[in-house]
Amino acid sequence: MARTINKVTLLGRVGTDPEMTYTPNGIALTKLRLATDRYRRDGEDSTDWHNIVVWDKSAEAVNQYVQKGQRICVEGRLVQNTWQTEDGQPRSRTEVHTQEVVFLDSNGNGHEEDSPF
Repeated sequence: MARTINKVTLLGRVGTDPEMTYTPNGIALTKLRLATDRYRRDGEDSTDWHNIVVWDKSAEAVNQYVQKGQRICVEGRLVQNTWQTEDGQPRSRTEVHTQEVVFLDSNGNGHEEDSPF
């Protein structure tokens, strides 16, 4: 089988405050929504929303330091989750499971802060 690549890089603004939980094995898991803008020639701009999942120590750092409105850059892979509702309706959700998160907003002293976690 030929080699394939599943790699995503997004730079955007956090649309929701991060929500952290723990797996049954005690691994931290943080979820948030990331907005990226699309600028079109006809002037009709739009926003795309992405479901971001951060794991382990990075999840704890994101939960502690990231807030709605901040700019971050994430790199990871796309994961498609499917399930059925209680009444049998099929549902699916595409998520970016991160391998790296970089905080891009000012650290309060006027300098950009690039902090990979």
